[in-house]
Amino acid sequence: IWSRVVLAFGGGVPVVKLGRIAGQFAKPRSADMEKIGDVELPSYRGDIINGPEFTADARVPDPFRLVRAYNQSAATLNLLRGFSYGGYGGLTRVSQWNLEFMQNSPEGKAYLDLAKRVDEAIQFMIACGMDPSSPLMRETEFYTSHECLLLDYEEALTRQDSTSGDWYDCSAHFLWCGERTRQLDHAHVEFLRGIKNPIGVKVSDKMDPRDLVSLVAKVNPDNTPGRLAVIVRMGAKKLRDKLPALIEAVRQAGQTVTWVSDPMHGNTETVSGYKTRRYDNIRAEIEAFFDVHDALGSVPGGVHLEMTGDNVTECIGGGASISEDDLNSRYHTHCDPRLNAEQALEIAFYVANRLRKRKENLAKAQAQN
Repeated sequence: IWSRVVLAFGGGVPVVKLGRIAGQFAKPRSADMEKIGDVELPSYRGDIINGPEFTADARVPDPFRLVRAYNQSAATLNLLRGFSYGGYGGLTRVSQWNLEFMQNSPEGKAYLDLAKRVDEAIQFMIACGMDPSSPLMRETEFYTSHECLLLDYEEALTRQDSTSGDWYDCSAHFLWCGERTRQLDHAHVEFLRGIKNPIGVKVSDKMDPRDLVSLVAKVNPDNTPGRLAVIVRMGAKKLRDKLPALIEAVRQAGQTVTWVSDPMHGNTETVSGYKTRRYDNIRAEIEAFFDVHDALGSVPGGVHLEMTGDNVTECIGGGASISEDDLNSRYHTHCDPRLNAEQALEIAFYVANRLRKRKENLAKAQAQN
């Protein structure tokens, strides 16, 4: 929620809040087996299938995990509803969303300064007659998303709208197809093509521009604006080399998509036995994403981060100055390494700055014309 305030107030643009939460229990794997020393076991495929512990018993698929994942997702959704509509996420509380690092880091202090300015703006609006108890001030919209990976689970939660006849996957608001499952003639693309949810496709530097045009046409044949997000995960250098051709191909085909940067998954490495990411590489990919869109006159539509409000040490660098030696201090993830709150806030301020500069440059160009 605080990152939305940074982007909306600092960047001057409306922000749709979409969390990878309440459903992301399946994990795509590149290999069927995992080997440690002389022991080889089936890969961990997420809590919805088997366990992360490296034991033969834990790695046996358990169908009852499907039910537990559903119950966990439902409980999380109820909690999100309570926060979203119960006043906790309202703008009147923006200065109260303090995390423990806020007073001690440059990013935290910058956020507190921004929150003070938001409070002052709200007080001015109230003085002008705005109702502080209105839903606009007390409530916030928050949507859920996850990768559409385990089709047995997704199909069981798909329902038909009795008024329109359209089908919706009710496991989340937004579903996406991963890099490993986006083949045109495979089941995941066919499933996503048939539901009316807003959807996404993840693409890497391996994506051929012609294949992307075919994929967009397959899952969004009516070219509905807002229906499809193309989520780019390449690494900074490859993104600068490969993304322009993808944007131009989609543009020439007359297709409408929302371009989103995923700067996390193209920058994963192993350091001292820990799966990690470097803050500098994450920021560099976001920078490249904005630079390419600025050069082509296209729209950078979103950023996908893996983050937590906890003070973990899973990604190296940033204002938190986490070193390689710090990884074992508070490495809590069972899946992918996440930015901690301080690192994520630093990214949010950078993105807000790029959005603000882009808005100013567009205003100047329009004034000159």
